[in-house]
Amino acid sequence: MTRFDLEKRFLHGGDYNPDQWLDYPEILEKDLLLMEKAKANTFSLGIFAWSTLEPEEGVFHFEWLDKIMDDIYAAGGNVILATPSGARPSWMSKKYPEVLRTNASREKMIHGGRHNHCFSSPVYREKVAIINKKLVERYGQHPALLMWHISNEYSGHCHCDYCQENFRNWLKEKYQTLGQLNHAWWGPFWSHTITDWAEIESPSPLGETMVHGLNLDWNRFVTDQTIDFFEHEIKDIRQLTPDIPVTTNFMADTYDLIPFQSLDYGKFAKHVDVVSWDCYPAWHNDWETTADLASKVAFINDQYRSFKQKPFLIMESTPSGLNWHDVNKAKRPGMHMLSSMQFIAHGSDSNLYFQWRKSRGSSEKFHGAVVDHDNDENNRVFQDVAQVGEALEKIKEIKGSYKQAKVAIIYDSDNNWALEDAQGFSQASKQYPQTLQKHYRYFWDHDIAVEVITKEHDLAKYDLVIAPMMYSLPEETMNKWQEYVANGGHLVSTYITGYVNENDLTYINGWPAQLQELFGIKVTETDTLYPSDENSVAYMEQKFIAKDYCSLFEVKEAEVLATYGSDFYKDQAAVTKNQVGKGTAYFIGARTQADFLDHFYEEIVQENNLKNNWVVQGNPAVSVQARDFENQSYYFVMNFSEEEKTIEVAEETVDLLTNQSVATNISLKPYEVKVLSPQK
Repeated sequence: MTRFDLEKRFLHGGDYNPDQWLDYPEILEKDLLLMEKAKANTFSLGIFAWSTLEPEEGVFHFEWLDKIMDDIYAAGGNVILATPSGARPSWMSKKYPEVLRTNASREKMIHGGRHNHCFSSPVYREKVAIINKKLVERYGQHPALLMWHISNEYSGHCHCDYCQENFRNWLKEKYQTLGQLNHAWWGPFWSHTITDWAEIESPSPLGETMVHGLNLDWNRFVTDQTIDFFEHEIKDIRQLTPDIPVTTNFMADTYDLIPFQSLDYGKFAKHVDVVSWDCYPAWHNDWETTADLASKVAFINDQYRSFKQKPFLIMESTPSGLNWHDVNKAKRPGMHMLSSMQFIAHGSDSNLYFQWRKSRGSSEKFHGAVVDHDNDENNRVFQDVAQVGEALEKIKEIKGSYKQAKVAIIYDSDNNWALEDAQGFSQASKQYPQTLQKHYRYFWDHDIAVEVITKEHDLAKYDLVIAPMMYSLPEETMNKWQEYVANGGHLVSTYITGYVNENDLTYINGWPAQLQELFGIKVTETDTLYPSDENSVAYMEQKFIAKDYCSLFEVKEAEVLATYGSDFYKDQAAVTKNQVGKGTAYFIGARTQADFLDHFYEEIVQENNLKNNWVVQGNPAVSVQARDFENQSYYFVMNFSEEEKTIEVAEETVDLLTNQSVATNISLKPYEVKVLSPQK
């Protein structure tokens, strides 16, 4: 058992940057006192400390870090120690300009920002290896060390000569011959046949952006190159501290709070020991309800839990406001506790913050933090954090438990990249990840646990798998779907599914035969609607609005569940159901609104006994999520609204936060959360 495994407390604390305060020893002393008062037990150190650790080439200063590590351990705390590659020191950029990135327009960047480094640069890799090895040799056996935090929010890409050569080598390994590559990229189009590997260049506004196979492979290469750099970073760490887990902090795209678009995290997750991510919702915004935003946060939480099918970590969140949204609104009273407990409810074993103490200068001096510029433990934000710390101590018996789910939604990065590149349909309304979140919403509203998986996951454990808009669908995945349904699974797919293979080449003879057999239909056409257009879908004696996309198809063996209400395809099938072996395959041909999805999934849930039986009478604004040990369930009941709400559950419970008994009728104030355990 590792120290990480033996830690029984939820991790509470966050990014700590003492290197900014070395000239203020009184601040560092005060931090230790405040950590105890905030019930904070875990701190990420050294994330952006390279210039302090190595102020000039080959000159290292670790004494300050020694003291911080010792002080945190003496106070009973943990350290998540970072490698500092997320931001290189200026001396390196000046002496070795090759470490800096080259953009898609082939311009060499100058020193500045973060993530402005080339993953292919031999010099950068050498310098990273040196500092990382020194860190692991010095601190690998330190009793405070809980885990390794590798770099920070990996992202971006470089188009320098090193990266071009690595890209070509990646393509050689994948395709072996130029003939195979030209077939995959459909080279004869626009006379783009490649005759020498050296002719290949990464996508650029100065050159090629219209070869979709090239674009797709570049995106895949960027993920693989990032993973390769990550593996380079952890080489000595793995060798010298095999019992200390490694992670790197994943992200989500900001305002829509959809899955991160630049890297295939499903692939990356296989290389970390624990998945962690940074979550920054715009709570209290003016374009959606609190419940709307909470369901999006829940979706991303469920995605990161599902990658490794075990608890994840929240590596960064904010206890108050931000500094990089268009409007940086403070959390209202109660929201910090509620949003923190939501992380735990969906499977996080931590609630960590960026940042512990506000920076005094530069761009993040007004980013939310546990300790504000007033250095005062009595302000509202600090007290909110301390209350969360107390709550996490009260519910520590839940740590390590898991959320069981019988429903899965497939999110596929390859599919997202290919669909976004497709010059068809509507550029504004594709919205693949947003569509998945809309299908997810029914289950969140009805307190039914969901896992957000990749197409590579085993489907057998799920009763229902939902795979909307799988535009790019390899034959291997089609065969997997057929086997899943034949063995008793229930599958839902939609419009814009099965158009191209894994190389973004369309299927000869149209919609693939495997899908025709699986769904009992043949899709022949997709009508793309203008924003002002709409159709309707008649389902269960009701009419529902259809917008954006309407698939037309020939019905073979399938049962027609719904028909179109207008246009030249009036009365033709819009939604179908097909029995295959022991299971069922559903096809939704039109993009509908939430009311249709509510009715549609309600039927499937009832037919297949997927309902959450613990919730007798729920409320869409009240989320109920469970974490389970073998013989024990814990229920998080959370009111994501500005009004008092009431639900009814199946049994009396005890609220672990207050140690009070709770009846089956539960009333929650605005933003209130209860963590319930059935009475023993």
